[in-house]
Amino acid sequence: MASGYLRVEGEKIVDGNGKPVILRGAAIGGWMNMENFITGYPGQEHQHRAAMLKVLGQEKYEYFFDKWLEYFFTDKDAEFFASSGLNCLRLPFNYRHLEDDMNPRVLKEEGFKHLDRVIDICTKHNIYTILDMHTVPGGQNPDWHSDNPTNYAAFWDYKDHQDRAIWLWQQIAARYKDNTWVAGYNPLNEPCDPEHVRLPAYYSRLEKEVRKVDDKHILWLDGNTFAMEWIGFDKILPNSVYACHDYAMMGFPTGGTYTGTDEQNAKLENQFVRKATYMTSHGTPCWNGEFGPVYANPVMEGEKEAAKINQARYNMLGQQLKVYDKYGVHWSIWLYKDIGVQGMMYTSPDSKWNKRLASWLEKKKRCQLDAWGKYPSLEVDAVLNPLVAYIDKVSPTANSTYPGPWNTKRHIERAVMQTFLSQSLSIEFAELFKGCSKEDLDALAHSFHYDECVKRDGLYKILREHASMPKGEPQKIPLFDDLVKAGKACYDRPQGV
Repeated sequence: MASGYLRVEGEKIVDGNGKPVILRGAAIGGWMNMENFITGYPGQEHQHRAAMLKVLGQEKYEYFFDKWLEYFFTDKDAEFFASSGLNCLRLPFNYRHLEDDMNPRVLKEEGFKHLDRVIDICTKHNIYTILDMHTVPGGQNPDWHSDNPTNYAAFWDYKDHQDRAIWLWQQIAARYKDNTWVAGYNPLNEPCDPEHVRLPAYYSRLEKEVRKVDDKHILWLDGNTFAMEWIGFDKILPNSVYACHDYAMMGFPTGGTYTGTDEQNAKLENQFVRKATYMTSHGTPCWNGEFGPVYANPVMEGEKEAAKINQARYNMLGQQLKVYDKYGVHWSIWLYKDIGVQGMMYTSPDSKWNKRLASWLEKKKRCQLDAWGKYPSLEVDAVLNPLVAYIDKVSPTANSTYPGPWNTKRHIERAVMQTFLSQSLSIEFAELFKGCSKEDLDALAHSFHYDECVKRDGLYKILREHASMPKGEPQKIPLFDDLVKAGKACYDRPQGV
């Protein structure tokens, strides 16, 4: 049994007995909020599902996705997860499971089937869960992971989008308000409000409405601009934890290689301190809700080269985790399971799923259809670079267009390669499954079952080493401005991630 509801007490999270609790875990991204790089399709989830429906027909479509959601996380997954010492699973979900755009404010009870199932499984294994609405009506950011078919975050310009999200959170809170193994609610993932002030205003309004239904659970609130900025925030909401996301460019193919130099280690620590300064200055707990490198694929890179690349990324991750240990940070690494890009577990290269997608994944890589973990491409550069140069020439402000981490090329990649081109290829991907029987679809979905997946041993080992806090009191996170004044501040502002 959980020792009562978790709650915020000053800079700590405590259980019902007042005992401090450190939450450390991962997210099952790509499950109830599908993402292109996690399972292999192009574009956005709703486009992928529409294409699969067209190719498979209603009956087979429903059968496949129900089995896939079932196999993706089972009791065996929870047992493995708990064996690592991790104690919290973040559950990203798409609002479309629970509400229909063409039938708004009508709850889809069937959408809770697998969410309830996984929460119950986690409870059995003493794993807390954080419910994360990764996608909201209109899209809270301009990227694929909010199931946004454009590079425009309409959520911020339409009050009805916001009202619907608040209504849905009230329904969710009413359902789980008595569950003490639910650690709380993460209302928005990586919001991007260009005006900065609308996000904290939305949080204030949401907090009041949710508390009418559930006054016990913690709210886990992401900062603005992909959870990296706190402009416009001026107050702390009750029983709330504020969250940053701390990806490091050295963990990606287009970033530099981590070699463990003093300068690199200082940058890793400084970039985190900068993002966490808001929490430090207001005396609240800090949750690093996402971080982690991507990993080289031996099939694409060769065994020897992949092992070399991945060891460098494990080393970088280990250094980040040392920083989080130093400051007593709650964290949730991204992510638990995928097809071999970033997960603790991944589908086998010999699985029916990976074999069916093999040539398609080569095409995705060559065309840079995925933003996450993309590889350099001379072919794409030859097409896009002249356009980027032209835009920068005629529009000097293009390169600084919000969101700040994106340069002109990142905006063009998103608008052309990852929305228009990707959507145009949705049917081509879905036709990989044309003519499949239910038995075929079951076998393909079963590729994601624990029994068929491969454990990423290097990642598992590092996470297990850092799942629990080392003995002794953690240090207080310094203010970034103090590092600047002392001449000790150095960090890389990410571009294109």
